[in-house]
This record gives sequence, C-alpha cells and structure tokens, in this order.
Amino acid sequence: MRKDEAVAAIILKDEHDLARMRPACGVASAVLEEVAAFIRPGITTREVDDFAAGRIGSYGAKSAFLGYRKYPCCICISVNEQVVHGLAGPRRLEFGDIVSLDIGVFYQGYVGDTAKTVAVGGCDVRAQRLMDVTEQALAEGIAQARPGNHVADISRAVQDYVEGNGFSIVREFVGHGVGKQVHEEPQVPNFVERGQPSPRLRPGMTLAIEPMVNAGSPQVVVLSDGWTVVTKDGQLSAHFEHTVLITEAEAEILTWPAKAPSKLRAG
Repeated sequence: MRKDEAVAAIILKDEHDLARMRPACGVASAVLEEVAAFIRPGITTREVDDFAAGRIGSYGAKSAFLGYRKYPCCICISVNEQVVHGLAGPRRLEFGDIVSLDIGVFYQGYVGDTAKTVAVGGCDVRAQRLMDVTEQALAEGIAQARPGNHVADISRAVQDYVEGNGFSIVREFVGHGVGKQVHEEPQVPNFVERGQPSPRLRPGMTLAIEPMVNAGSPQVVVLSDGWTVVTKDGQLSAHFEHTVLITEAEAEILTWPAKAPSKLRAG
C-alpha cells in the first residue's frame, strides 16, 4: 500500500466476519506455501503466476490483485532488487536469486493477504541474512500487536530490529488494514513517523503487517511499467507479510500455514 493512499474508517471485525475471513487467510497461506515450493531455477515468472492462478482457483478463490487498479497479474513476484509489485513475464529465475511472493485472495467475500521471500535453489550469506532479518522483523512487529498498544508500537519494533541489524526500511509503501477490501485503514508503517497520530489497537482489527527491507539504501523507484518497485541502488530487497487479528491478548496470525483447514485443501 502506498504511504499516501487514503482509505476510510477502521472496520472492526465481529465473529460473523472472522468466520469467513479465517478461511480466506487459510487459502492465501496454503497457496503461498505451494507457490514457494514450486520455485526453482529455470522457470519463468509467468509460469509462477500461472501456477499460482491455478492453485487459487482450485480452492474456489479469486486473486485479490488481478485487475486491482488494473494490475495485470494474479500475484506479485519481485526478484532480487525488486521490492514489491513485480510483474510476471518471460524472466527466468536463476540459482541464487531471491524472490518475494505476495499472495492475496478473495474467498467468501473476504481477503487473505500474505507474503514471503524465498531463495531460488540457494543464495549467498548476505541474501539469507536479509531474508532472516526481514522475517524476524515481522515477528517483532506482531509481538506488539496487542490491545492498548498503538500502530506505532508495531512500527517501532520493526524499524528497531531492521536498522539494528544494518538494513533499511522502505518508506513509500506500508502495511494496512484488510478485510472485505485489500486495503483498509489503518496504515501500518514499518517505521515511526514522528509527530504523527497513531491509532490505538483494539480487538477486532485485522492488519496486514509487512516489512519491506532493503540491503542498502531505503530509497526506491517505480519502473516505467508503472508497477514494479525497485531499490534505487540496485541492492537486494526482501518482503514478509502476515494478516493478523487483534484479540484481547496476543495477536492471532490468520495466515499462519497451520491455519489452512483440511476441508479447504485442494487436490
């Protein structure tokens, strides 16, 4: 979600909403794991997108991204220096690449949104550390997703962990609320905005928390295709995301892989 994109009021989910949103998130997490397992050297990003489209359809779901603001692909596939919103095409994945896979599905009227970065066959130590730090930064942020805290507590935890490990946070794109729409309020930055109001976390809020972390400078640019975001200095980037529910206690990770009910599994 672009940092300057305005949406509407925060929507709290009740049990009726969650009875449909949990399965949607289960489908998204199942598809993400299947697509990640499909990744290997030599395949094209178009083949990855086609595979993802087939898996999404096998669950009776639809891509939440295809056609959204005219986005032309079923999932976002971002390779190496590509941060987010990469487009599928003829590019062949090579051993040592890292690939960010962002999956969004509509199922029973609700959205599940999740992402992870994987290595193609293997990768060097620097790339692996970038992925490890980004994934742990997500965990640090989720640990602060508790009632009574503020969105800024999530942001601070992510930023402190990333920058404390020598990497940088993308500023132009942020996490967000999610539910019946891909993007709802509140925005969930991965950095603290000094002097800006920060919503208090309340039970029933559903958030897509998604650190986007660069190996070098935090600066990014959008390519001429109008979608693909890349690091300005050409260094690697990683992206991890979970949809979480604010409860009366610790957050429930709706897109945790084990959340996919067996009745949703497709052949």
